[in-house]
Parts: sequence; C-alpha cells; structure tokens
Amino acid sequence: MKKPLIYSITCLIALFFVTAAYSQEKKPWTVPDKYKAMKSTVKAGDASAIATGKELWAKYCKSCHGSKGLGDGPKAAMMKTPMADFSSVAFQKYSDGELYYMSYVGRGDMPNFEKKIIGEPDRWALVAYMRTMKK
Repeated sequence: MKKPLIYSITCLIALFFVTAAYSQEKKPWTVPDKYKAMKSTVKAGDASAIATGKELWAKYCKSCHGSKGLGDGPKAAMMKTPMADFSSVAFQKYSDGELYYMSYVGRGDMPNFEKKIIGEPDRWALVAYMRTMKK
C-alpha cells in the first residue's frame, strides 16, 4: 500500500515543478528600460544588414524558430516553451531594443548569445532581419 502512495506523491511533486516551470516561461519578458529605449543602429530596410541577419538567423535561430520565424523549427517540439510567431503583430510591436535584448540575453529555453553574436552590428542586423518577418 505504501508504494502507490509514494508513487502518487512523487507524480504530484513532479507535476508541480513542470507546471511551475512552464508557467514561468509563459510570463511576458522583463526587459530593462535601458534596452527598451535603445534604437537600432541599422537603417530600416538596409539590404546588407538584412543579409547578415539572415545568415545569423540560419546559424543560430532557425532550428527552433523556423525559417520564417513561425516557431516551427525542427527543435521547437522538444522545447518546454512554445516558440513565438515572429510574424505576428504582437511580436512586431516590440521595440528594436526589446528584440535586441531578447535575442541575445535569452531566458529558459532561449539560450544566451552574448558570447556567440559578439558584434553590436551583427546583433542589430539580426533585429533588422526579424523585422522582415511581418505578415
């Protein structure tokens, strides 16, 4: 009789932690004001920057977020956090600075890219590319 009780308690505890972790990731991003106010150093529509951003996207982002930013990359199904649709109006409403922060600092399943995307121009190029994903 003890084994079913222990098993039930263990399952409830595991369910609690999984639910807590999932709900934490569903919360809106907390972006420091300093980043919210940042302006891109890349002119809107800069073809060279967008091309660089597309290369960075293919290397670092596509596997989870998909080729068009729809959240349908091959690794997306393995993540506990649902991938955002970058073409959505809600996503495109983020300021350039918010996108900059989220794309290189990360949280949860979203890795930190501070040591991989080192150059400031490359980070802004990635933001410029994300801006091309509008519906």
